[in-house]
Amino acid sequence: MSIKAIALNCTLKSDVNEESSTDAMIAVLADAFREREVEVSETVRVAALDILPGVTSDEGEGDDWPQLRAKILAHDILILGGPIWMGQMSSVAKRVLERMDAFLSETDEKERMPSYSKVAVAAIVGNEDGAHFSSAQMFQALNDVGWTVPAVAACYWVGEAMGSVDFKDLDAVPDKVTRTARMVAGNAAHLARLFQGHPYPG
Repeated sequence: MSIKAIALNCTLKSDVNEESSTDAMIAVLADAFREREVEVSETVRVAALDILPGVTSDEGEGDDWPQLRAKILAHDILILGGPIWMGQMSSVAKRVLERMDAFLSETDEKERMPSYSKVAVAAIVGNEDGAHFSSAQMFQALNDVGWTVPAVAACYWVGEAMGSVDFKDLDAVPDKVTRTARMVAGNAAHLARLFQGHPYPG
C-alpha cells in the first residue's frame, strides 16, 4: 500500500506567495520522502486559513479547521513545520496543536484517537536558539493527542542569532540537514508501513 504525507507550514506569513524558510525546509524533507517512495501530497500554509481558537473539531461558522483536519487524517504521515519565534515554536503551530486536543474525546470503540497509528515529524527553522525546545513542545503535544513520533523525527536549521541570513537564502542545503532529512524520512516511512499492517490494538 502507498504511504502519503501532508505538510503544514506554520509560518506567520499568511500570503502563500511570500517566500518562507519553512517551505524550504519542508521541500528538503519532501525530497527525502520521495526517495522512500512516500508522496507528500501538499503543503498547507496554515496562516492563510481561518483556524479559529478552541479545542473542538468544529468551532462553527467560518472555521477552516474541519476541512484541514480531514485532510490531515487522510494521510499516514504529518510534517509539522514552523519557525522559531522568541525561542519557541510559532503561535500558528500552537493553534494547530490546540485544535488537535479534541482527539482526546474522539476515540473509537477501542479507545483509539483518530491520530492513532499515524506518524508525525517536525521541520524547524530559525535565526536563534530554540530548535530543541520547539521540537520538544511539538513532540510532547503530538504524542499526547495520539501521534507516534519516530526516532530522529526533527529536521532543523538554526542560523546566527539576530542574523540576516534565513534558510531560504542559503546557496546550498547544508550536508548535515540533507542527511538528517533522509534519516527522518526513512524512519517515518518505515514506521508508517509497519502501522499499515499492524495498527495499535487499543
